[in-house]
Amino acid sequence: MQVIATAGHVDHGKSTLVRALTGMEPDRWAEERRRGLTIDLGFCWMTLPSGQRPAFVDVPGHERFVPNMLAGVGPVPAVLFTVAADEGWMPQSAEHLAAVHALGISHGLLVVTRADLADPAAALRQAQERIAATSLGRVDAVAVSAVTGAGLPQLISALDRLAGRLPSPDRDAPVRLWVDRAFSIKGSGTVVTGTLAAGTIRERQELLLTPALAAVRVRGVESLKERAAAVSGVARVAVNLRGDGRAQPARGMALVEPGRWALSKVADVRLGEGAAQRPPRQLTVHIGAARTVARVRPLGGPIARLTLRDALPLHVGDRLLLRDPGAADGTGLAGATVLDLDPPGLGRRG
Repeated sequence: MQVIATAGHVDHGKSTLVRALTGMEPDRWAEERRRGLTIDLGFCWMTLPSGQRPAFVDVPGHERFVPNMLAGVGPVPAVLFTVAADEGWMPQSAEHLAAVHALGISHGLLVVTRADLADPAAALRQAQERIAATSLGRVDAVAVSAVTGAGLPQLISALDRLAGRLPSPDRDAPVRLWVDRAFSIKGSGTVVTGTLAAGTIRERQELLLTPALAAVRVRGVESLKERAAAVSGVARVAVNLRGDGRAQPARGMALVEPGRWALSKVADVRLGEGAAQRPPRQLTVHIGAARTVARVRPLGGPIARLTLRDALPLHVGDRLLLRDPGAADGTGLAGATVLDLDPPGLGRRG
């Protein structure tokens, strides 16, 4: 399996496209369907001609729901970037692309939607030029109409090629599942869902729910609504948990393997391109589905120290997204790479 997130400006046809590809409804809430506006994350999947089964994380495009969008894009290896033929490049197009670039995502497809309403050539040309200058580079591009079905066979072929290019993750990597949904099912108990980027989750496995470090046991695991004894990343998974009740799972928490992750509240990082030379003293930090606030202390050049409000399970080399909520059009987004999770203390002057 591979997991692909949508990206693009509000009302540029992300959910409609996913619905046309999968035959499933990505908008889970009645309010979303009534307003025709994606508010939270949606999840669908399909089977490609090759037999591969990509799962889609459909994200909201409206600027008010950027944190929800980042929770969906954060853990995935590839994006389906949409631009409407009749509107072209828009503000949230720029912000979503800045987020994809900051996260270092290097695999994706460009889909120009609503090709039945306008000639897609101009939007296609403009979007390709902007995307080529980011971590995605040159991507395959397809013009489609989800209403008439034009271009959908070409898009399915392009998805098949994309899925075949995506790297295979390490099945033995330490499990870290960022929780993007948590709910209870009568007779089963607590269930959490997320995108498993690497590693393997097994029935009866012991895990820890962070940041509380509450011990939980896997009662069952499903992927694409199919029960399995074990599921390896990359995959969309639903995990039925049994715990001691010390912590209630919620979006942004993580399930991790005991002894293979350390919680950290202080990290030295290398800021990516696009970061301000003098970053704000406080930024929002996103990783996976987690979001917290950090104090920023520049240490010279692109190196900075982050002091996090909430401890996170991190490894050296993790990619963080730093966001200045007061900035617009993606100008307040930058990536950062974790260098040190136990840095030496600093005196008053550093």
